[in-house]
Amino acid sequence: MDQRTGEAGEDVNLRLPRELLTRAAAVAQAQDGFPPINDYGLIGDCRTAALVSRDCSIEWLCLPNFSNGAVFAAILDRSKGGRFSIRPPHHYNTRRRYVGDTAVLETTFVTASGTATVTDMLCIDEPIRRRDVLTPERELLRVVEGVVGEVELEVVYAPRPNFARDRYVLRQRGALGWACESRNQLFLLHTDLPLEARDGEAVCGRFTIRAGERKYLSLTYERGNPAAMVPLGAAAEERRQLTLDFWQNWVARCTYQGPYRDSVVRSLITLKLMTFSLSGAVIAAPTASLPESVGHGRNWDYRFCWLRDAAFILRAFIDLGYPHEGAAFLDWMLHSTRLTWPRLQVLYDVFGRTGMKELTLDHLSGYRNSLPVRVGNAAIEQVQLDVYGSVLQAAHDFVRRGGKLDWYERRMLRGLGDTICKEWRLPDQGLWEMRGRPRHHTYSKLMCWCGLNCLLDLHQRGVMRVDEPRLAREREAIAAAIRSEGYSERHGAYVGEFGGDWPDAALLLLARHRFEPPDSPRLHGTFAFIEDRLSHGGLLLRYPDGEDELAGDEGAFGVCCFWAVDHMVRTGQQEAAARRFEYLLSFANDLGLFAEEIEIRTGAALGNFPQGFTHIGLISAALVLTHMPRGQAPEDGEEEQQAMFEHQDEAGESAS
Repeated sequence: MDQRTGEAGEDVNLRLPRELLTRAAAVAQAQDGFPPINDYGLIGDCRTAALVSRDCSIEWLCLPNFSNGAVFAAILDRSKGGRFSIRPPHHYNTRRRYVGDTAVLETTFVTASGTATVTDMLCIDEPIRRRDVLTPERELLRVVEGVVGEVELEVVYAPRPNFARDRYVLRQRGALGWACESRNQLFLLHTDLPLEARDGEAVCGRFTIRAGERKYLSLTYERGNPAAMVPLGAAAEERRQLTLDFWQNWVARCTYQGPYRDSVVRSLITLKLMTFSLSGAVIAAPTASLPESVGHGRNWDYRFCWLRDAAFILRAFIDLGYPHEGAAFLDWMLHSTRLTWPRLQVLYDVFGRTGMKELTLDHLSGYRNSLPVRVGNAAIEQVQLDVYGSVLQAAHDFVRRGGKLDWYERRMLRGLGDTICKEWRLPDQGLWEMRGRPRHHTYSKLMCWCGLNCLLDLHQRGVMRVDEPRLAREREAIAAAIRSEGYSERHGAYVGEFGGDWPDAALLLLARHRFEPPDSPRLHGTFAFIEDRLSHGGLLLRYPDGEDELAGDEGAFGVCCFWAVDHMVRTGQQEAAARRFEYLLSFANDLGLFAEEIEIRTGAALGNFPQGFTHIGLISAALVLTHMPRGQAPEDGEEEQQAMFEHQDEAGESAS
């Protein structure tokens, strides 16, 4: 272990990673031509999202929605995946930024002859639709602008529909642009640049942009409908401005004014980008099969909605001033789970569908040859008891913040409580979805306890009626089991499974769920045990290497690192928690984005990117750091939260 802390008040010797990150990025790119995972920026329209590399190549985009097949997937295969790139053909330097508090990405190329920018966005078209203007189902807009001198740029447009599995025809349609037809889908590239077909598989061209000039590339998507032809020039500028306005107006509602506002707002925008506006669902990440361990089989598809994230997502939105987004997510969750009620699946897609089988795409090489490339997720077949507590916690937080439940929702919640009472004694796969034997995971039992605790509190508040004696009896039985079987006298700590001896970073949430008081020796012992066994220079693994019986070692798990900050604040270590939080912020890429994991030797990003769970952890830690020194946790202060619901208006509606 690099660094450890044993006592509650002992600080961690933190190592800033920036030099390591730079070296890791250079080594990875030199090895195999794949950009580092954190080399990408994210753009989106709250229906789908694209990854844009540092040199302005779009190398991931699923159309029309998050969970559909990718038309560009070069991030998973440099030759077969498909891309849409704009860059100088010769030596250049780049810098990039988001345009203010938006999801519009600007890349600047600096060459010996001049400077040019490319501005990328997925257009938010709702304002246009309200004017009864025919618009495409999706539009990716790229605006090229000369800034200083002149810059030669090269365009390569190489679509590969459905992860390069579908046949397609690529042809020019005169003034209408370049059409890529596949099944009943049409991808239409309209531009005022001179491009030519290359071998029937790509459209390419070189041009020179001079200071003051603007050129446009608009990629639109239609499925089973007549194609909508969108104009360029002034009309494209209007769509750009409408998209900027949408993001700026949405972010302006954020109520957080603490010392970490920039990081919180960027995480908030990232979370919004992972929200499917047509349903309110929030996906875990927009990507699939980016490896948690390069070259091994830890490659999963995260383009779905995990119920384990429920309470964290709802709190993040509402506590930052977005009650409509929180309400929409809860509504989606309770609606989707009706299909399996009173039992819950681990995950659902953005429409609430339940049949996502896991498949492998054997024709793709995988990111840096990390195989297999998976789409779909077999975790859907697992039993994870913690999800019941997560859903009930989300509903409880929603009510405490002023939300209302209808009779059917109350009935559904009672049913989930009944399932907990019947099944909490069973083993499961746990929060981390280990694919081996079912176990009695301590965190799963904790969340069952939490779920019943929430139902009993709603009963006492008069929100709904439950079988109070039964739920109270089962709640106490769960607590007794956790304290006796989930606690190791030998280690002086709660452990990952009943009777086990391994640490689980999820148990840092014991303080958040108030299972133990802040001054509990058991809490402090658990933190010390986790730090001793899982900490590497202030970064935390979620569990010890080898515990999941899969090949390859994981990196530090981003959200667990932020959970440590949450725990430290709640147990009276505010100053040390603030130092650790600021250290963790340094692992974001230059755009403020975090992956699922952090490589502990180099600081490089691992896993799907960006990862919503990590950004939710950042938001939660920032909120508790800001509020707790004033003596109030962010989940307290119900009057303020209720006022949000009482004074919400149309501007608060979630959607694009």
